[in-house]
Amino acid sequence: MPVPGRTIRPPLEPFKAKVIEAIRVPTAEEREAALQRAGFNLFNLTSDDVFIDLLTDSGTSAMSDRQWAAMMLGDETYAGSRNFAHFESVVQELTGFPYVIPAHQGRAAENLLFTQFARPGTTIPNNMHFDTTRTHVMRNGARAVNLAIPEAYQVDLDFPFKGNMDTGRLSELLRSASAGEVPLVMMTLTNNTGGGQPVSLENLTEVSRICHTAGVPLYLDMCRWAENAYFVRLREPAQQGRSIREIGRAIFDLADGATMSAKKDGLVNIGGFVATRDPALADRMKEELIVFEGFPTYGGLARRDLEAASVGLLEATDLAYLEHRIGQVRFLADQLDAEGVPFLHPPGGHGIYLDVRRFLPHLPVQQLPGQALVVELYREGAVRTVEVGGIMFGDGESPESAPALELVRLAIPRRAYSSAHLEYVAGVVAAVFRRRAAIRGMKMTYEPERLRHFTARFAPLSG
Repeated sequence: MPVPGRTIRPPLEPFKAKVIEAIRVPTAEEREAALQRAGFNLFNLTSDDVFIDLLTDSGTSAMSDRQWAAMMLGDETYAGSRNFAHFESVVQELTGFPYVIPAHQGRAAENLLFTQFARPGTTIPNNMHFDTTRTHVMRNGARAVNLAIPEAYQVDLDFPFKGNMDTGRLSELLRSASAGEVPLVMMTLTNNTGGGQPVSLENLTEVSRICHTAGVPLYLDMCRWAENAYFVRLREPAQQGRSIREIGRAIFDLADGATMSAKKDGLVNIGGFVATRDPALADRMKEELIVFEGFPTYGGLARRDLEAASVGLLEATDLAYLEHRIGQVRFLADQLDAEGVPFLHPPGGHGIYLDVRRFLPHLPVQQLPGQALVVELYREGAVRTVEVGGIMFGDGESPESAPALELVRLAIPRRAYSSAHLEYVAGVVAAVFRRRAAIRGMKMTYEPERLRHFTARFAPLSG
């Protein structure tokens, strides 16, 4: 709720601009024409159609001068590049995982991992599966199960670690499963589907104990691990004063491996990896990598991109950077709170998640309220966002299939936008909120088989 008399102060940037990219606000007429061309799916807009792009924080970061300098050190040798050796050593240093397999992005790493584990008749639990994670599990015939704690679904509750897994439900699942039915357990840090919410080190320790007692490996989706470590440092009394790298290593020591999209906390525009402690598994994934990605010392990437990621992975652990990064999310949250805009509390690590059910209570799930909201945010001010709800995770038709959370995500790119940009975003959201009662629903006119939110097309409902 708004706090009377409170001064909302923007976070101080621990950097200065060296290179700029021009952006402009398309006119109202241009925005309307762009929506028509895109089939009212904001993924189909061009970058020139957008003023502030909050579609994703993946691959949209601004790289540092040190990263751009590292790009000039690219050793484009096909096999045995020195850039891979540097990248491998950085990942090993940060995580302790001895086997590191590069991939061109996170979903490629997921493909490598889940083709080894997911089979028909198996179950893969997670705190909350995100879109590509769930799809890789399901396309291999396995069942994706979310085991987040009940607090994760209470949008107004200021609980510090809403990303935690329900350890009671996990224990019961593993006890009742037959041998091999649960081939691995995943934990997503931070929990993207549930609002960028962190997992506590205490919860992860218990999850690790349960998994290893049952003989089941624990793997992490670590794409936002540095942000998660920041929250652990901030909110767990026993961890205050420890460095991000120390907390990160404590997290990784509990797991058997991880997948990562380096396009998040690697601060690069492309890249990722899968890492493991299992040498036999690493060999099998390398064989798969060669077929679909490239040789194991480049993994579908230019070697200069590996060098930039090596620098970015370390830069993401800098406390001043993280304080500004999380501070920007809090700043936008404070702006929206002052306007009474409903969103998931507390604000997470990489963006704001608008609570669609309270924002548009007059629109039922069948009228795709999340998509209606992203369209109106673009229509109002050329701000691009994404629905995280019935279209991404349900069938969009029946209330029974609707996910527990119906959200619109405003993902903030790292080191890219200023506080003035975020104030503009807050103004756009507030303007749409004030006219919310007049917003109409949507219908889907084209539905792809998988990951439909990327390429579906829509039309406004009449009346």
